[in-house]
Amino acid sequence: MAKIDYGFPTGEQAIGSFEIGPDPQNLPPDGEISKGGDSGAAWLIFDKGKATDIFAGLHFAGETDGTSDEHALACYPASIQKKLDFVLEAKDAATTADARLEAVIPRRGYDSSFLGTAVPEPLLSMTQKRDAVNFERRQSIPYTHFSVCLSAKRRMARYVAWNIDGSRLVALPRRGFSVDPRIDAKYQLGDDLYVDNRVDRGHIARRADVCWGPVPEAEQANRDSFYFTNIAPQHERFNQSSRKGLWGELENLVFEQADVKDLRLSVIGGPVFASDDIEYRDALIPRSFWKMIAYLGNDDRLRCSAFVLSQEKLLNDLESLDLDPFHIYQVSLPELARKTELGFDPLSSADIISHPELVTRPVGPESLVDITKPVTEIRSQRDIRF
Repeated sequence: MAKIDYGFPTGEQAIGSFEIGPDPQNLPPDGEISKGGDSGAAWLIFDKGKATDIFAGLHFAGETDGTSDEHALACYPASIQKKLDFVLEAKDAATTADARLEAVIPRRGYDSSFLGTAVPEPLLSMTQKRDAVNFERRQSIPYTHFSVCLSAKRRMARYVAWNIDGSRLVALPRRGFSVDPRIDAKYQLGDDLYVDNRVDRGHIARRADVCWGPVPEAEQANRDSFYFTNIAPQHERFNQSSRKGLWGELENLVFEQADVKDLRLSVIGGPVFASDDIEYRDALIPRSFWKMIAYLGNDDRLRCSAFVLSQEKLLNDLESLDLDPFHIYQVSLPELARKTELGFDPLSSADIISHPELVTRPVGPESLVDITKPVTEIRSQRDIRF
């Protein structure tokens, strides 16, 4: 344990660490094992004259030049991974683990009857059907607790449908992003799109949403959520939204304001594809995303709330930070169908906007939703309806 004074306003902090000293048989030319700029470098185990691939710790401090007590301080790997919510795992090990889990836990995909009443995936037009990447004669790809309808032309999901069991969520660390080996890589936008810019790899089905059930099942869902088929390009401020994730913020709002039975949700969302989307690095960046949240109220009646989330004003310069706000609009299902060209007719009777009698708390005329207002205004007037 080391105590370091970071000055005002942080002050002295206790840092869990261990000390690293020089090897008398292999001294550096200048005698220094720690220099300015080394913070954040990885220390590896050295064995039999060679560096191994064993991660010993992360360098964060060292002694002042010229002192006789030559040493460095490093943070423990487990502590770093826990605080930063990530894991280091060899690619082969991850592939083996995926295969092992899949052999035991079949990927059944989105369950349209998860709420006890039908919440089907959106209806596709003939053009959308031809554009969908088929999987075993299906037009959506099954994963653990979610399904993806993948657009071959746009190389990203047209929509993702997922189930959330809020009473059985499991907290798991983040995984690395990867191409789904079951799907031809030419239909998946990979890492090249996201390097050295402010474009985030944005989960459509939020990973925390699908990590529920027995731990092995939750682990598989966690891994599945990091396939590029579930990822879409989103500006970092749109995706992170104060580091909590905009998708998650919207769902948190549902939990806060709706009488959700047993904390179970069925959610469908995706990008709004438009012909004038911004072209960037051989891809088209969606200006907007949408989300439809379905749940049962305490009266056992199905309710659906639909939203369109715009990142257009953030996309003016993807290489720099634009401080214009993102916007969220609550819309009716017919309006969502118009924007996405998907079919939501089976859910029309559960649409909150079209059926105000489904609202779970009193709503006066002054609280009716104005879809031209951003969510910050809607929230302040308490007129998002559930």
